[in-house]
Formats: sequence, structure tokens, C-alpha cells
Amino acid sequence: MPDATGLELIAQRVREEVGEDAVVGTSYYRDQATVEVAPARLRDVLAHLKDHPDEPFDFLASLHGADYLPEEPRLAVHYQLLSMVRVDRIGVKTRMGVDDAHVPTVTDLWPGADFPEREVFDMFGVVFDGHPDMRRILMPEDYEGYPQRRDFPQGGEPVIFTFNQDEQPRWYD
Repeated sequence: MPDATGLELIAQRVREEVGEDAVVGTSYYRDQATVEVAPARLRDVLAHLKDHPDEPFDFLASLHGADYLPEEPRLAVHYQLLSMVRVDRIGVKTRMGVDDAHVPTVTDLWPGADFPEREVFDMFGVVFDGHPDMRRILMPEDYEGYPQRRDFPQGGEPVIFTFNQDEQPRWYD
């Protein structure tokens, strides 16, 4: 794991190679190094980290979504990259609002990103532009809403317990 100084050096190289506007910020918390990038520059930054000889983070270990409600921009996509050469890892995060929840796909860089991107789309509503099969993966195609968003209504189906079995409809009669 890069330390705080190593993280800033990586961020500086990304700014120099990809563009000054690519890196929004960095954080080093609980021994986790994270680079926060602008959504429009995400794919460029990830391609740089994957292919550049100084940053050979060539393995996508994790891709997942998050909702930071009430903060804005509230939606995020997190990537955990590993360097097999340096035996090192780095996090890459990008944040966007719910009104413009689009980021470029990285399935061309890591084919294993296919299902995780579909899951983030299905649960949070983030669209991965250029994805070869952007459709729901866990919920039915006609399902409305995104269940992992923090403003999603809670509820569910009634559960029959012994104390309320006479109050519930019986499906098995």
C-alpha cells in the first residue's frame, strides 16, 4: 500500500500524464490510499494506472458502488486495484450526482468488470457508458428504483411467524 507520500507522488504523476483536471483529491485513511478522480476522466486514469510502467496496477480486485446521502455528489463508484509487480494496492473513487450518474465502462481494460458494473447499475442506477450489456443483473428488468440507494423506501413482504399466523394470508392452503 502506498503511504501518504507515495499516494501524492502517484497523484502528481497522474496529473502530469492524464491532465491536471483528472485528480480531484486524495485520501489516506486507515492505511488505505485512495485517489478521487473526475467522472469524465475516470477511464483515462484507470488506463494510466493499469498500463504505465511506474504504476503497474494491473489487476482489478473490486468494483462497487456507494451512496453518501446526504452529501453531494452522493453516488460513488469505487475501484480497488492491485499491482502484482509491486504487491501493492490503491483505491480509485469517483463521485457523481443522481441526475448525471454516468461513468465510462472499463470492461475493455478488465473484462471482469462486466458483472460488477451491471450490479452497480442495478443497485445504484449508475450507467456505465460503452458497456456491452448494460441491463439489470439481480433485479427483474421491469423493476423500478435502485434498492441500495439510501432514499429507497424500506418495506418488504409480511413474514408469517407463529404469533401472527392467523392474521396473514395463507398461500399454501
